[in-house]
Amino acid sequence: MQLADTIVALSTPPGRAGIGIVRLSGANAREIAARILSPVEWHPWQAHLAELLDEAGHVVDQVVVTFFARPRSYTAEDLIEIACHGSPVVLRHAIQRALECGARLAEPGEFTLRAFLNGRIDLPQAEAVRDLIDATTVYQARVAAQQVEGSVSRRLAPLKEPLLELIALLEAGIDFAEDDISVAPREEILRRLAPILRGAEQLAASFQYGGLVRQGLTLAIVGRPNVGKSSLFNRLLEQDRAIVTEIPGTTRDLVSETASIGGIPVKLYDTAGIRATEERVEALGIERSYQAMADADLTLVVLDLSQSMTAEDEALMARAGARALIVGNKSDLGGAGAGQLPVSALTGAGIAELRAAILAAVAPDGAFEQETGFITSLRHEQLLRESAEYLAKARGAVEAGIPHEMLLLDLYGALRPIDAITGATTADDILNRIFSTFCIGK
Repeated sequence: MQLADTIVALSTPPGRAGIGIVRLSGANAREIAARILSPVEWHPWQAHLAELLDEAGHVVDQVVVTFFARPRSYTAEDLIEIACHGSPVVLRHAIQRALECGARLAEPGEFTLRAFLNGRIDLPQAEAVRDLIDATTVYQARVAAQQVEGSVSRRLAPLKEPLLELIALLEAGIDFAEDDISVAPREEILRRLAPILRGAEQLAASFQYGGLVRQGLTLAIVGRPNVGKSSLFNRLLEQDRAIVTEIPGTTRDLVSETASIGGIPVKLYDTAGIRATEERVEALGIERSYQAMADADLTLVVLDLSQSMTAEDEALMARAGARALIVGNKSDLGGAGAGQLPVSALTGAGIAELRAAILAAVAPDGAFEQETGFITSLRHEQLLRESAEYLAKARGAVEAGIPHEMLLLDLYGALRPIDAITGATTADDILNRIFSTFCIGK
């Protein structure tokens, strides 16, 4: 990848639309744009009306051109956006003309990569751009937008700064060792280490919830035939997706759909009713129900409040284990059970409470009140745990009276993963892996 090249790409989804935007970035962006457009006065951060021309100078489209001068652009380079009518023919022509005039087709994520390499954004912000594009709920988008603004880096600063100060203190102690001056007694080092280690562990642990925000969760709805699983499935989706009849065994296979619960994408599985049967197709469906239970992040075991609990209900609850919520459906017909969440899929009663219970079962207390207080990247979580391991080693070294020269090795080991999160010490192969997952044009 030649970062000195001027690059071009379509930055809007392919296909027909009212508008499509072709983006140019690099030192020759204005020169290339001037060769494919009618004359334009290049005033930064202003939109100008122009005409897209072919090789013979004939007008192909009337466009709006916006010039963003370096370094105050997305890539911190001269950047031009050409807004054409969204015809695939016109957009292909604009890109082809730019290529003929010296541009190169951008690689996936290259615009954002240049923004990172030019110091416009740090690595967590770059990764958050991808999460914002991939967001499927408003809550996901809001969290990603906050990370684009630097919330992850702000959370890391209270860890990195005191760690650097401690390293500097120990380095100074080594430099002045010949003067027999102890600038870092054991108690002081432990005092400084404690909040850094605690902060790294807490931030790594926040991925338990942050991972759900980014990736979503799977939820299996299981129970005996005719307890109202499909009705509950439709009620949580707020649409009639699964067939509902009074005939037992209507659902023979897994029916899946994704809903948003508290801003978290939840993939719901409506399963075949579980009962003893010799009918082959139904038996296969029941096997898939058990598999869905095993694979799901959470299981809703649905009981019928209008009937007494059966041995099959008890066996199903035991099989579901701790990763389950017991839901008593048909509360409109009366009855209640200890430890059950009463709902009515028919009337909607108790559904709001069920949604809240689902979130409470998968999210730590207070997670929803701290939108910037958690991490959503598995890479960040692994690096923070690595940093915490080195910090724990450093604490053990201090308690064992290990010389400061050896202690510094652990502290530098703790610093490197933090730098790898922000991009200060990130290897090229990691960068390529991150940015290759972006769409072209971003």
